[in-house]
Amino acid sequence: MTNAVLFHTPEADAIASALQIFPRDNPWNEDISRRPLLTNSGAMIAQIISELSSSRRTLRPFYEMNFALVPASQPFVPIDLFNWPEESDLGPYPIPPNLPIEGWPRATGTLTLEQWQMDINTNGGDRHAIIVQPATGFVWETWLTQRVGTNWEASNGARFNLTNNTLRPAGWTSGDAAGLCMFAGLVRYDESERGMVEHAVRIIVKHTRRAFIYPATHYASVPSTTDPNVPAMGQRLRLKAGFIIPDSWTKQEKAVLRGLKKYGAIVADNGGFFSISVAPDPRFPANAFNNLTSISITNFEVVQTTGPNEGPRSAGAPNASAGPDMSARAGEPTALTGTVSATLPVQAQWRKYDGPGEVVFGNAARATTTATFSAPGAYTLMLSADDGVHTVAYDAVQVTVAPVLTLRGSRAGTNLLLNWTGSAGLCVVERASPLSTTNWTTVVVTNGTNLTVPISGTGVFFRVRQLGGS
Repeated sequence: MTNAVLFHTPEADAIASALQIFPRDNPWNEDISRRPLLTNSGAMIAQIISELSSSRRTLRPFYEMNFALVPASQPFVPIDLFNWPEESDLGPYPIPPNLPIEGWPRATGTLTLEQWQMDINTNGGDRHAIIVQPATGFVWETWLTQRVGTNWEASNGARFNLTNNTLRPAGWTSGDAAGLCMFAGLVRYDESERGMVEHAVRIIVKHTRRAFIYPATHYASVPSTTDPNVPAMGQRLRLKAGFIIPDSWTKQEKAVLRGLKKYGAIVADNGGFFSISVAPDPRFPANAFNNLTSISITNFEVVQTTGPNEGPRSAGAPNASAGPDMSARAGEPTALTGTVSATLPVQAQWRKYDGPGEVVFGNAARATTTATFSAPGAYTLMLSADDGVHTVAYDAVQVTVAPVLTLRGSRAGTNLLLNWTGSAGLCVVERASPLSTTNWTTVVVTNGTNLTVPISGTGVFFRVRQLGGS
């Protein structure tokens, strides 16, 4: 990267989709599909519903958070943090001149980006801003962000390191009321296009209690309450497994709902809706998320969250090794020598990740098995190890599959006419007399598929092989 890239571009898609956004065992990336429910899950869902008017008791997509991706060379500029500097990571920040502010461009009408940055119409709002620097792994997020002349100001600011699980200090806020990273919980265009949001999403409820649970670091309970049936900041919700996602719904809706079943949503702020944060990307079709508003809050449940040293972050994570890269022949079983290790019972699983043909495994649930390839080419096979608690461990093996050569010969007087099929590139024709595993001599190396050789007598043997093959 040499320039700032905005969220609603193909270049941003490529960068964001290649970026590891927090470690795989981070709470945002935690598979909670098998987590047990809180004993008061039903009461908490009922409480969430009771605090919303009857017209707002469904899931809502809220187009709000956008972001800018900046290069390592982005100049740092001062920023005035005017409300909570004591709970902020002080500037300077790597703010690009084209920094988008929350809502742009979907909610800004005819205003230019510069006019929206300066809030010339005093539209107000939360005015969050997110800056991501992929080269360093840092994210800067602000609230009530505004450009004043050539200077920048915000209510407060927070910096997150995407390469580790470090939280804000306990009791500190961030651009989000819960002290969380907003970028990690945003529904982006690139992942919606791929068909699944592969992380938890940021969700808003009407009212939270005076408490925060991991990974949140801050509460904002107004009016203040300690009622255990009111969700805390950091509370984890999940779409019920039994919710049937209609085939006719959009791929964007399916992507969100699949993610909500596997990764759930984390309570991040208070607001007037039961809503998730979606990037205001103009490339989303107008009806991309319309059906979400038909999903009642009763289709959600509250799960028991894991702490900093629990769940996927606990000791004893499984390991997987798919073995060394290898060569194989199409149509012939090839031995796979994978291994898995774990302190808990573990399920091994082989699958084809990439390749031109079909792969049939002898037993895909065993680390040591066989694979038979239907066509020649380059394949990548993936071995996983899943103990149901930790992040699934993966390893890959690359297999170069050569075609099976079929050699035929017919005698014509004192000559032998050889022809073969299945070659791809240079082949070597070899001769032995008498037949021996060590007595082969090269007749010719050729790109062809036929050869005439003189012979006399009997007991003369020929073979053909792919150069470098077997």
